[in-house]
Amino acid sequence: MTTTLNRPTLTRPRGRRVIAGVCAGIADRFGMRPTTIRLLFLLSCLLPGPQFLIYLALWIMMPDRGY
Repeated sequence: MTTTLNRPTLTRPRGRRVIAGVCAGIADRFGMRPTTIRLLFLLSCLLPGPQFLIYLALWIMMPDRGY
């Protein structure tokens, strides 16, 4: 028996954007608050790595939700 999870797709909403809506889209996908995701992203920027490039790539690849 297989079950399907009813999760929203990874899209950028128009309503709760701060810069591009990437963090709000990730928060919707995983059922979290956008503020939490934004804070985690900012904290991750203190560590070495390609966080900003990943954000830019998601901005380009994630479609607009349209509402």
